Amino acid sequence: MNRQVISGIFESRFDQNPEVIVVAPGRINIIGEHTDYNNGFVLPAAIEQAVWVAVSRNNGNEHHFYAAEYNSDFKTDKLLPVTDADHRWANYPMGALSELLVEGCETGGLNIAIGGNVPLGAGLSSSAALISAVIVAVDDLFRAGLSRPDMARIAQRAENNFVGMQCGIMDMFASLMGKQNHVLRLDCRNLEYSYSPFPDNEYRLLLLDSGVKHQLVDSEYNTRRKECEAGVQILRKSHPEVNSLRDATPEMVLEHAGKMSDKVFRRCLFVTEENNRVNAVCDALESGNMNLVGELMYQSHAGLRNLYEVCVEETNFLTDSMRGLACGARQMGGGFGGCTINLLKKSVPDKAVERVAAAYFERFGTKLRTLPVKISDGAHIL
Repeated sequence: MNRQVISGIFESRFDQNPEVIVVAPGRINIIGEHTDYNNGFVLPAAIEQAVWVAVSRNNGNEHHFYAAEYNSDFKTDKLLPVTDADHRWANYPMGALSELLVEGCETGGLNIAIGGNVPLGAGLSSSAALISAVIVAVDDLFRAGLSRPDMARIAQRAENNFVGMQCGIMDMFASLMGKQNHVLRLDCRNLEYSYSPFPDNEYRLLLLDSGVKHQLVDSEYNTRRKECEAGVQILRKSHPEVNSLRDATPEMVLEHAGKMSDKVFRRCLFVTEENNRVNAVCDALESGNMNLVGELMYQSHAGLRNLYEVCVEETNFLTDSMRGLACGARQMGGGFGGCTINLLKKSVPDKAVERVAAAYFERFGTKLRTLPVKISDGAHIL
């Protein structure tokens, strides 16, 4: 995808030139899974794979959307959620417009063409990238003057309120605020953030796509959130300062193990330990201790598998297979399939990864897709 391609798509559908084109990247997450909606710490980074949107006003009241990946059109004069499977993708740009309207940004009718190369179902947050791209485009088109953190909040509300996915703010913030060759440490409680350098001269990041799609992720994601909230209510009885799991420690959770159900206990223990791992990884990056970064990634996967229970046989197999080859590896994203993220030295040959792919095919009968990713800048206007 490039400017010429997205412009051509837009012009062929709407018979006009786009007024603004925005590129918004997908994201990876080095560590800090399921901590964002618990007001904790995360460590994402924007990647080169991105969603592209081209936008213009159409001098009417009807919004016209076109998604090139699906070769699908959708038109509406009402911003209401779509339930039919063929057009559910339209909920993301409509959610963005709905929340912008709440902010007081009246757009009138818009023509929006959508393209890109973020793999779907791999946990790279194509939905957050799409919502973010639309918000950046509208902000530029109507001179709304929104800050990037404000855009992230609006994008999160679009997923929460319009799409119905009770996600945290990490995906949108990473797409909007990414910085080339840096990971982004985000405090999801107050949106304070900082950057740590990633040594891409010596190390690389490789995603291994299990090919397992997220059939369970929406419902189970919301269930995990409720389990975490249940744990907070129990902790608050003894520790009134605990308003979210961000305020708790693993020691507090262990202290209350007998007062929680087994599931609630394990969810809370994982989140509190994962918050500690994010900060430990940042310290390790600053000191250049990449072996420690990798070991903490493996620890994260063990917690996702045993405590948070969002891994599947395929991603467990991939993570186990990369031990001794990768410095670190783990399930990435909401879980129940998708990708593992792997930290490798650049000296590790591709043939070694090909042997893992061959073993994966032998075990599951699925061809393993490998996705090299480079850390990029966040959303920008072309």
